[in-house]
Formats: sequence, C-alpha cells, structure tokens
Amino acid sequence: MAEKKATIVIKKITVVGGGAHGGAWKVAFADFMTAMMAFFLVMWLLATQSEQSKKAVADYFSTPSVIEYEFNNYGVELTLEKLFMDLVNEPLKVFQAFVNPMDRTPNVMAMGMKKVVAAHLMSQLGEVATNINVTPDTIVFEIPDLFLFKPGTTMPSAQFVAVMDKVKGITTGLQDADIQITSVVFTESVYGGDARVAQNVAEERLAVVELQVKGSLEHESVGVSGTAVQQPDSRGAGENQAGGGLLRIEIRQRPETSTGKKPRALEEGVFGAKSPEQKTYSEYVKKLSEKKSVRRPARKE
Repeated sequence: MAEKKATIVIKKITVVGGGAHGGAWKVAFADFMTAMMAFFLVMWLLATQSEQSKKAVADYFSTPSVIEYEFNNYGVELTLEKLFMDLVNEPLKVFQAFVNPMDRTPNVMAMGMKKVVAAHLMSQLGEVATNINVTPDTIVFEIPDLFLFKPGTTMPSAQFVAVMDKVKGITTGLQDADIQITSVVFTESVYGGDARVAQNVAEERLAVVELQVKGSLEHESVGVSGTAVQQPDSRGAGENQAGGGLLRIEIRQRPETSTGKKPRALEEGVFGAKSPEQKTYSEYVKKLSEKKSVRRPARKE
C-alpha cells in the first residue's frame, strides 16, 4: 500500500500598521483639541466681561515690574544699591518683584533708602513741592497754595487736579503710616485781612485735600488727620503775590506694622553713611610700602 503524502499548508499573516506612527496621532490630536477648547473658552469669558475687567487684565500684562519701574525712574546706580540691600533683608520679596507686575502704587516708606525716596519725590512732585525732608521714619514736603487754590479763596485752581494726582502718587500706596496735613493761610491774603476769614479758608481747604487723600488710599492701615492754621505772612507784605499760604504734608511710619513687626527704617545706603575715620585702600597701600622700605636689623647667627 502506497504511503500517504503529508499535506503542507503555508499560512501567510499580513500585518497592517495603524497608519503613520500607529495610533499616536490620536493623542496629539486630542491634546490639540483640548488646547483649542481652552483657548476659545478664555476668549468667550473675556468677551462677556466688563470694560473695567478687560482693562485690569490688560494692565496686568502690560505694566512693568517693580524692578523695571525703579530702573526707569531712579537710575541704575540707585536701583542696584537698593536691590542689593533688599536681597540681604527680604530676599523672597525681591524675587517676587522680578516676576510680578506693579499693579499697585509703591509704598514710599518701604523703598529702603533715602536717596531712592528723594528721587521718587522729585519724579512725582517736580517743581511743585518745596522744603522736602526725608528722615528714617518721616517724609515732609510743602506745596504753595497757588498750585492748588486761587489766592485767598477755597476755589480750586486750574492745576488742582494735576497736583493732587501727584500728591496721591506719594500717599496712595502707604501702609502702616500716619499722614498729617496742615493747611496754612496767611491772614494778609484774604479779603480785608480778617483772621477769622483766613481760618475759615484754611479749614475748608483742609477738608477738600483731606477728602482727596483719604479716597485714594489702598490700605486701611493708614490714618489721615489735619490741622488748619491762619497766621501772618512772615515773608513780608511785599511777597504776597508768591502765594497766600501753603499745604504741608507729613508722612510718619508707625513703630509697628499691622502684623506686629517693626518696619525697616529708611537708610542712607547699603553700607551706611561714610565715616571720616575710614581708611581708604590707597592710604593702606601707602603705609604698607613705607613699612617695607624700613630695613630690618640683621639677624644674629
């Protein structure tokens, strides 16, 4: 009987790929669609917001940081000196200032250095303020009344709004401080030279300025008080045309902050004021060379 031949079956399996990169394109496409959905959601939310909210968002991304603001206003030298001092005292706040936009008015009492505060006052007040004095815990400046009111009256002058905006640029961002406003009116500047009329004018001017300052404060830890004074013009009757009074503003840092900590006083600089007893490097080198020029006695063997 003949042997039965074995049947050989060849099975071919064809593997078909899932397109380019397999199915990875689906993950990328899903991420893309998620991003597009988030983008259009943000656009829809912005479209439904008020104009004030839109402006706030725009200001957040367009306003400079505190560091950039200081470079532009105080110069590189003052800013670098202040930056070094702040890095030593409050490093975390400095790093935060690099990235956060300056959405609030700066606190002049927290600028750390007298030179920076003086530069800020000059940039804000310019030729308006006189008798500017900066101490470790106080800032005092005066504004002649001719920049704010018409002579001898309580009627605001044409410069009133612009000057008060400059004053509020100094007081708005204050924290844990007291503002003392003094309204001085010279008796000779009012009609008839009546002392009672001058006192009434001083009180009404004080009420107007005090209301302006209080309404612009950003922090509740700031107190505002005022005093109205009428007095004779000590400069002489011939100088009344230069103004009939003045507005004195004194800003004093409180001894403790609202958190119970002691605030940092305004300093002269990074290394303090220069001492006349300090020896310079050139003097040290000179003395060292003089010592080397002196011959030492020969050593006995």
